[in-house]
Amino acid sequence: MDTASDSILSLDGVVAGYGKMTILNATTARIRKGAITTVIGPNGAGKSPLFKTVFGLLPARAGTIRFDGRDVTNWSPRRMLDAGVSYVPQGRNIFPELSVRHNLELGGVALADQSQIAPRVAAMMERFPMLRQRADAQAGALSGGQQKLLEVARGLLLDPRLMLIDEPSIGLSPLMVQEVFGLLKGLRDAGVTILLIEQNARQALHISDDGLVLEQGRARIQDTAASILADPRIAQLFLGGGLAATG
Repeated sequence: MDTASDSILSLDGVVAGYGKMTILNATTARIRKGAITTVIGPNGAGKSPLFKTVFGLLPARAGTIRFDGRDVTNWSPRRMLDAGVSYVPQGRNIFPELSVRHNLELGGVALADQSQIAPRVAAMMERFPMLRQRADAQAGALSGGQQKLLEVARGLLLDPRLMLIDEPSIGLSPLMVQEVFGLLKGLRDAGVTILLIEQNARQALHISDDGLVLEQGRARIQDTAASILADPRIAQLFLGGGLAATG
């Protein structure tokens, strides 16, 4: 798969970790513009640290990260937001005591023009009718799936070109998982590039365009999602029972 010419995100020899522990070992990858790419690999492979390093939450010790042709290595999360990158981390990341509307408004704090918050929140309410219906309810009163939709909507408030989404289906019912996956496909069809980590790797690959296999902090395989699903070696190693939720 040739992604060099149409990649929106590229990593070249990226090294990162925690303390003295190195997690990403000269990771090199290309993320295709306008595609959903699912990152798979065993626990400890470096999936979540990869996202944190791209978004500036974990410093890169070596290597280069480029977004849309610009060197963004070790940019702050605020600069990455301004550049068009949004991050939806693993777990619940809402303010449960605040209303749905207020949670959405907080997604716009990075906007240079604060007068844009209200119309963008209104647009999200229009896009997600459930949020409009529950606008004045406490976010903590939403179901797990509704909370995840709120997180994604908040991430969309800045009109990102790339979304990093870590384990969106944790704790969700099968029906809500299908709804969230449908949302991701809709975002892709609207032109948003999505880099995804998902505990159910096989299911995620079925809605993805591409796949990236991480092992011991290195990108071992990058190919179309269909090719990865069809590869018996990958299926045996990584897809047999679905991947663990961490790493």
